[in-house]
Amino acid sequence: MSKKPGRRRMGQNRMLWLLDALERDSRADAAIDALTGAVRALPLGRARDALHGRWLGHPLHPLMVQVPVGSWMSAAVLDLWPGRSREAGVLVGVGLAAAGPAALAGAVDWAELRRQQTRVGLVHAVANAAAVGLYGASLVSRVRGRSVAGRAYGFLGLTAVGVGGMLGGHLAYRQASGANHAEEVPHVVRAGWHRVGTVDEFPAGMPVRRAVDDVPVLVVRETGGTFHALAERCSHQAGPLSEGTVADGCVRCPWHGSVFRLSDGWNVRGPATAPQPAFDTRVLDGHVEIRLRVDGVDGTDEGDQDEDQGPRNGT
Repeated sequence: MSKKPGRRRMGQNRMLWLLDALERDSRADAAIDALTGAVRALPLGRARDALHGRWLGHPLHPLMVQVPVGSWMSAAVLDLWPGRSREAGVLVGVGLAAAGPAALAGAVDWAELRRQQTRVGLVHAVANAAAVGLYGASLVSRVRGRSVAGRAYGFLGLTAVGVGGMLGGHLAYRQASGANHAEEVPHVVRAGWHRVGTVDEFPAGMPVRRAVDDVPVLVVRETGGTFHALAERCSHQAGPLSEGTVADGCVRCPWHGSVFRLSDGWNVRGPATAPQPAFDTRVLDGHVEIRLRVDGVDGTDEGDQDEDQGPRNGT
C-alpha cells in the first residue's frame, strides 16, 4: 500500500510537495519492476554502455533530447508565423524521428536507478510518450491538410514536453540521477598520506572499507602484496563497492553492476559514466598508507623521498 502524502513543509510550494509525494507513491512499483526488467533484458550488448554515455563521461540522454525538444519548440514558433505550416511540419517530423533514440538512452539509464527515482522517471516517460503521440497526430493532421488541428496538437504536445522536462529536471538535479556521486572526493580529502591500517588487516583479494577524512575508501590487497585504493561509493548511484566482488583486477558494484579498474579507478563497464577517484598506496613500518592521486602526477615527489622508507604501490 502506498503511504499517504504528508503535510507540506513550511515554505514548500505545492509543486515540490506533489513531486515529493510522487517519490513516495508505491502504486506503480510492480509495473516499474516489470519494465526495468524488460529494459535490462534487451540484447543491446556494447551499445548499452554507449547509450549510458560511458564514452562521453556523463549520461547521453540529456544530449539526445535536445534534437526533439529543439525541433518541436522551433515548430511552435513557426506555427505562430503565417504561411510557415509546411516548415513547421518538417520540424515536427524531425523531432519524432529523434525521439526514439533519445527515449532508448533514457530507458537504459532509468532501469538502473533507485526506487524513488524510477517512480518519477516513469511519469517523466509517460509525459514524453504523450508528447510523441500528440506530435504524431499533429504530423498526420498536417499531411491531410488539417493545419489548424495540426497546430493544436502541436501546442498540446509542447505542453506535454514541458511537463516531461520539468520531471527530468527534478530527476537530474533534485534526485541527482545522472550526477557523479564521487565527484566531491578530491575536494574534501586532505593532501598527504593517511594511515588506514596494518597490512594484516587486509586479506588478499577481499574488498575492505576504510575512511579518510570521513570519506569512505575501498582498499584491496592483491595476492602478490600490491595494494589498491579507490573512493568506496560508486560514482553511479553511491553503491558500496566494499560489498562488491573483486576479480581480474577490477571491482564490481553490488547495486547496478558498474565495473571499475582497481589500478586507476577507470570505469570499464557501465552504467557508471565517471571513474572512481584513485589513491596512491604505500606500506610504511607495517602500516598501509594512502594518498589521493592527482591527475598527471605519479606517486613520487621530492618531499616523500626524504621521509618514505617503505615500498610504494600505485603509480
